[in-house]
Amino acid sequence: MTHTPSPYSYNAGTPQTGLPPPSSVRFAPVCLASPPEGERLHIQDGRELRLRGIEPSDVPALKRCFNRLSPEDVRRRFMHAMAELPEPMAQRLCRIDPTIETAYVLMDESTKPSEMCGVGRIYVDESAASAEFSVLIEQDWTRLGLGALLLQRLVDDCRHRGLTEIWGYVLVENRPMLELCKELGFTRRLALDEPGTALISLQL
Repeated sequence: MTHTPSPYSYNAGTPQTGLPPPSSVRFAPVCLASPPEGERLHIQDGRELRLRGIEPSDVPALKRCFNRLSPEDVRRRFMHAMAELPEPMAQRLCRIDPTIETAYVLMDESTKPSEMCGVGRIYVDESAASAEFSVLIEQDWTRLGLGALLLQRLVDDCRHRGLTEIWGYVLVENRPMLELCKELGFTRRLALDEPGTALISLQL
C-alpha cells in the first residue's frame, strides 16, 4: 500500500473485513499546524473527504449526520438512546472552547450542501492533565481507517497540549472500537460504575 508524502493528503486504505493496517503505516506524519481550510483525504475507492476543525456553521450538517445514524450507532456514541439531536446540544457541540476542547470533522464535499460523515473530539480536564475522547464514523464510511485517523489526530493533539492521558468509555459490545484502541496501544478495564462499559486509556 502506498501513501503520498504530503501532510495534507492521505490514502485511507481499501474496505476490509478486519482491522486496517496500523495508522503509522497508512498515514503520513501528523502536521498539527494544519491550514484553516483543513486537509484533503484521498481514499483509494476514489472518494475524497476534508478533515478540518468543527465550526459553528456545522450545526445543520451535524444534525443531518445524526439523523442518518442507526439506533445502535447512536447508543454506541452517546451511551443511551436518542431519537433526535436537540438544537441546543447541536449548537454546543459545534461551538467549542479551544482552550479545553478539540473537535475534528470529516466532510464530504461532493454534495451540496457538504455532508459530515465523521467526528472526533476531546474534552480536557486540566486539573488531571487528561482528556476524554469520542469518535464517530458514519456507517457508509467505516472500515476505511478513518476512525484510526481521527483517534490518532486526537492523541497527537493531547500530546501537543502536554497532557499525560487520553481516555474514553466504550460499550463492551463495540468490538471494532475496542480493537482499534488496542491496536493504538490503549489499555482496557471494566468501568465499575457503568455496567457493560469499558474504560480505555492511553498514557502519553
